[in-house]
Amino acid sequence: MFDIRDFIDDVARSVAFLSRIHMPQRHFAGFDGRLSRAVRAFPLAGLLIALPAAAIVSIFSAIQVSPLFTAFVAVAIQALITGALHEDGLSDTADGLGGGKTKERALIIMKDSRIGSYGAVALILSFGLRVSALAAVLPLVSPSGAGLLVLAAAALSRAAMVWHWSKLPPARQDGVAASAGEPQAAAVTFALVLGVASAALLLLLSGAPLLACVLAIAAFVATVPAFSQIVDGKIGGHTGDTIGATQQLTEIAVFAALALAI
Repeated sequence: MFDIRDFIDDVARSVAFLSRIHMPQRHFAGFDGRLSRAVRAFPLAGLLIALPAAAIVSIFSAIQVSPLFTAFVAVAIQALITGALHEDGLSDTADGLGGGKTKERALIIMKDSRIGSYGAVALILSFGLRVSALAAVLPLVSPSGAGLLVLAAAALSRAAMVWHWSKLPPARQDGVAASAGEPQAAAVTFALVLGVASAALLLLLSGAPLLACVLAIAAFVATVPAFSQIVDGKIGGHTGDTIGATQQLTEIAVFAALALAI
């Protein structure tokens, strides 16, 4: 039975987990840190986390600020709000998968806080691709539509995290992802339906062509299984870093699809 109070708690816990936003302590009463059920709220948490960036995109577009500058500011705001959590995961994952010849070596590299060449290149590409793709799209939609596109990408990329998390077992038993628990099957289904449905609605409301809406969701559908297969083949399971990397890769794919289709 769906309990709205439990869902609100899950939203608060998801926002706190995915960002640096402080949530009221009443939502954490009796909370043991496990997110098995709370992951169902990841797409909605992504929307809330991306709201400031979406608002800035809409405002800057309305007053005709440079699309490139607007896109840079939007990406920077999201990185500040999340504490660059997902960018850190992408960087560590790139270093581990690129530099580790064995599973054990890859996991050791991923746990190292230092950034290697693979991680640095991954960060440069992530920021560059997201900013350039978003900048290409902004002049082609209305100011309000531009903000909705940012929100749609946020919802899909957070649903992607849950999907990747559920597809693979933990690669290590002492990591952040393992300590947060395995996502419940019902929570995964809820997150995927919520993420895709909300993104589809936002994309349609943005005024983007139907083809662009379809390609954006198709990019999400293609990215997660492909990346999960690579991760599985290399380290045999997920980590907190690969979950964060999934968010980044999905956001890149969604913005790229929109830039190509609009």
